[in-house]
Amino acid sequence: MDTDEECSIFLQLSENDPFFDEKKKLLRCKGFNPKERIYLRCSSEPHWMNDTVKTLLQIARIIQLNELELYFAEEDASVEFYSSRNELEALNSIILLTDKSLSSCQHSHTNMLQGLRQTILDLISDFGDQNNLKGVLEKYHSCEKEEHLIKWGKSHGAKTQLKIAYVEGAGRGMIAEKDLKVGDIALEIPVSIIISEELVLETDMYRVLKEVDGISSETILLLWSMKEKYNCDSKFKCYFDTLPEKFNTGLSFGIEAITMLDGTLLFEEIMQARQHLHAQYDELFPALCNGFPDIFPPELYTWENFLWACELWYSNSMKIMFSDGELRTCLIPVAGFLNHSLCPHIMHYGKVDPSTNSLKFCLSRPCRSGEECCLSYGNFSSSHSITFYGFLPRGDNPYDVIPLDIDSSDIDSIEDKPVSNWAVHMVRGTWLSNNHSIFYYGLPSPLLNHLRRSRSPLLQTKTVLQGNLENELEVLGDLKDIFDDMMDNMGDIDLDDRENYSWDEKLAVDFKNLQRRIAHSISISCQTGVSMLKNELRKCLAEDILG
Repeated sequence: MDTDEECSIFLQLSENDPFFDEKKKLLRCKGFNPKERIYLRCSSEPHWMNDTVKTLLQIARIIQLNELELYFAEEDASVEFYSSRNELEALNSIILLTDKSLSSCQHSHTNMLQGLRQTILDLISDFGDQNNLKGVLEKYHSCEKEEHLIKWGKSHGAKTQLKIAYVEGAGRGMIAEKDLKVGDIALEIPVSIIISEELVLETDMYRVLKEVDGISSETILLLWSMKEKYNCDSKFKCYFDTLPEKFNTGLSFGIEAITMLDGTLLFEEIMQARQHLHAQYDELFPALCNGFPDIFPPELYTWENFLWACELWYSNSMKIMFSDGELRTCLIPVAGFLNHSLCPHIMHYGKVDPSTNSLKFCLSRPCRSGEECCLSYGNFSSSHSITFYGFLPRGDNPYDVIPLDIDSSDIDSIEDKPVSNWAVHMVRGTWLSNNHSIFYYGLPSPLLNHLRRSRSPLLQTKTVLQGNLENELEVLGDLKDIFDDMMDNMGDIDLDDRENYSWDEKLAVDFKNLQRRIAHSISISCQTGVSMLKNELRKCLAEDILG
């Protein structure tokens, strides 16, 4: 029970969490339960608040882990950081719990809870400062069309505390006009200017397309955009005027850039996406133009225009939950200027506020005046970002993984008892790991455990015994061979002529370098691990000789 001298905050891992068992196990490894009550006390001890916050954060981080972060989560109790996304989610979840407690607490608890709240806000600010990749503003670009769009948006009820500017290496972005704090609404867009399928429902185009078997609302919007772009009377003319004539995404890579990617994940991703789009276009055209030339003029519905519309929707659309509970893919005028960051200012923006019938972009960390305000496009790999957005994220992307084609159907079970819930295994750069000791090597534990069981299901792992060490040597040797072969298949890169490369060739080279860096880090970690294991094996054999 809470008293005048203390109050508590209750953290609980939801039993509906799809990874409840894995998170429960990780919590218990760190000494916590799925339901944990943390007490705040009036104390003169200088470290009580820091100790309390440390405990709250350890629990909140695990609760907020997503699937990929959980796969790479280490059981080592010293590990406290999983990703920028996770850290901001954990810190903001504590703010929400604190605000909830403040709204119903006794007066005597107010100072304790406000002190906790301010401590968390300071941590959020410090975290943002440490992880912020400041963009350099380019001063000699005209933003006349963009400013016209903002004025148009404001005339329809949009509100913004941001302005348009060009950012070096990123193109257009949005800059804070004044200091903004956690919880501030940086941008608010009314539903009336959001482009969704509702716009097409009453058009002649929809009456034709609804009869097309299997056509999706996203495809209908894509076809609408191809025509609306050239509509001088469109309500959204000033929005279309701000869009580029050509989107530089991976879908527009030239043959030279694609050739450079041979042997990488991005090569396969781009080729599959382009094949899908060509098949989709061929299913629709020229049939629609031949059957309904007044609605689908052939001069507008070319392959080039179709690709442009696809790139528009891939790179600018957002999934929005409307007040009626429907999730729709939409274009959001003005908000499309917000760039992506691995440590974003805005993390949650996908739900319409029914009280204002608007979409609000609230800050999860502070943004200072003149600083670029960024959001998260999603937890995507760099290959996805290049293919569909046309950029390589700045900084270490924790979602840059290399999946491994390993059949786990038979291996991850012993005597019909499942021991792993991971259907897919993967690796990422070992520089992201804090644990490079024996039995870890900077590699994910689910993968290592899987490979150990595949070679010797009955061996007890993570104990320095001869059988375990010999098993480990074989596991690391196999992994090293896989990634040495991967580097060989990617070939060498000629960096001497990089300055003369086109935009797509530069992206291709940068991605290939990233893939090689990941593969090389795994090979080196395996090599280092082999050296450690051989050293331990020599000790074991020496002890056996001595008896």
